[in-house]
Amino acid sequence: MAEPTSPALRRSAHGWTLASAALGLVPLLLQLPGLLAAIIALVAAVTALAARQRVLPAALRLLLVLGMLAAIYWQMGARPGRDTGCALLAAMLALKSSELRSLRDARSLLGFALFAPFAAFLLDQGPLTMGLAMLAALTALLALQRLAHAEGQAPTPRLGGQLRGVGRLVALGLPLALAGFWLFPRLSEPLWGIPDRAVGKPGLSDRMEPGQWLDLMADDTPALRVQFFGAVPAPDQRYWRGPVMTRFDGRAWTQERHARQRPPAAVTPAALRWDYQIDYEPTDRRQLVALDLPLQAPPGSELDADHSLRSRAPLSALTRWRLQSAPASRYRDALQPFERQQALQLPQGFNPRTATLARQWRAEAGNNDALIVARALDWIRARFAYSLTTPLPGRDGVDEFLFDQQVGFCEHFSSAFVVLMRNAGIPARVVTGFAGGVRNPYGDYWVVRRMDAHAWTEVWLPERGWVRVDPTAAVAPERVYDTLEDRLQGNSGATLQSRWLQLGQASDWLRRGWNDLVLSFDADRQQRMLRPLGIDKLEPTQLIAVFAVFALATLGWMGWLLARGERERDPLLRAWHRLGRRYARLGLARDSAEPAGRWATRVHQQRPDPALLSLSSRFVLARYAGAGVDLTSLLRDLRRHRPSSGASP
Repeated sequence: MAEPTSPALRRSAHGWTLASAALGLVPLLLQLPGLLAAIIALVAAVTALAARQRVLPAALRLLLVLGMLAAIYWQMGARPGRDTGCALLAAMLALKSSELRSLRDARSLLGFALFAPFAAFLLDQGPLTMGLAMLAALTALLALQRLAHAEGQAPTPRLGGQLRGVGRLVALGLPLALAGFWLFPRLSEPLWGIPDRAVGKPGLSDRMEPGQWLDLMADDTPALRVQFFGAVPAPDQRYWRGPVMTRFDGRAWTQERHARQRPPAAVTPAALRWDYQIDYEPTDRRQLVALDLPLQAPPGSELDADHSLRSRAPLSALTRWRLQSAPASRYRDALQPFERQQALQLPQGFNPRTATLARQWRAEAGNNDALIVARALDWIRARFAYSLTTPLPGRDGVDEFLFDQQVGFCEHFSSAFVVLMRNAGIPARVVTGFAGGVRNPYGDYWVVRRMDAHAWTEVWLPERGWVRVDPTAAVAPERVYDTLEDRLQGNSGATLQSRWLQLGQASDWLRRGWNDLVLSFDADRQQRMLRPLGIDKLEPTQLIAVFAVFALATLGWMGWLLARGERERDPLLRAWHRLGRRYARLGLARDSAEPAGRWATRVHQQRPDPALLSLSSRFVLARYAGAGVDLTSLLRDLRRHRPSSGASP
């Protein structure tokens, strides 16, 4: 038996379908690389316009598919990942409109389009993505509603009526959705891992090489937000320690391979303590940061021999870490032989001019390591400048920087300083992380942005241990210690710059609130959710029971509303029932089996009301005879009618 042909798509429904599909595509495109997103959007627009005139030939559609695959490969390579899968989904949706001819095609396109905004949550869970996803879902429901009217050949209601219908659908499903979010047991760890992204976000790495940090230092998006509980460290103490680099091959710095397998070096912490909480934005990496020096690793992380923190799982979503740190009061008396060897390691045959200068300084300073460090800082402070436009170095990059260019940023200063110290026989290493942070007065927390990425050095001095030395701060202290108050100093508060910064702070405060209420709602917070009601903790089995009770009650309420809505879909019947409820408040309710005319007569006997008798007669004629009654005027009169003020006999 042949399958029935689907009706052709009306022009207005065609436009609504395309608009809904485009809105579904927007939140996904915003998470893809800019050039790839622009290509997909352009192909989607051209395909929709061309397909509106006639069906595209199969050969042309195949060519478009191959072109989209080539664009994805060009931007992301052959490595699979979450963003690669999302790009393929976006490309498929961009070409799907070429098949839009019938109602069935429209429903198929809308169904696939609804995958796009929710696939975007694999890449970002922010409020903008959520808002766009909700808008796309609501628009898709409106479009499906119009398709249903088109299929039934019924007149399309006004937009206000359609919005009310969609609002009722949302109101039906929202309680169950909230119950699932708050009450369905959450796992402390997922059952499966989320694949990495093919194109990773800029973030700290366990490797530092020339030019690697330029993208990171040009990104002003937040890397982490910090809430202090008690004392706040001074600007020169706000160094957020990340990976520590000890191995140098002449070009790149890397972490020592076995540092993660050894316990942290013995340190006596100072009396000053910092208690704080970090909300770490996703990077798909594992590197964490902490103030010098973290006292212990929080759950889910590890502390290596160089006091660097590393998450056990990739940071593919927003994570929250509670930490305590204290500056070192005293290290052990000496480095272990293998530690000293690592902190003096240099490749043979590189940077001969730096080696010559270091040996000269050593001969002049004798055993005074601190004097060599001070001399190097004085030289940098007097002769060097800060800039992000330094060209990539050649084979002897440190020689070129120290003696020829003398202009660079933290990547150059820290690398060159450590090489200079090691050639002078002073153990040294590169520390990477972030420096500074800007206080947000709206929420009293600190924002550290990706552009605050920084690299500094640590040198081992006798009787002091590892000492932080920041050669970049010697030449450009504003780059490290600058705060928002410094930037606005001298402004009246009404300048465009200050207003723009205040708007950005308010926006970030709203984003932090979203993170706190939604993204940070984990298994631990769920178990403590009912503590204000006297319930200290809910175990998973108890959560399941509470969720089941709430879900059953919600489903029952939804069923009652649906049944009532089905019974009262007729506006005439709905208006008649509302009129009956007005009389029920006076003790004159209609019995369930009582005909409309008999009820009106009974009411008229107790409370004379000729208008009610007339309305009941017109209602019966309209309801059962179906002719001879002006339905519009009857609906108006039923809605306006109120019980007479005469007293009952």
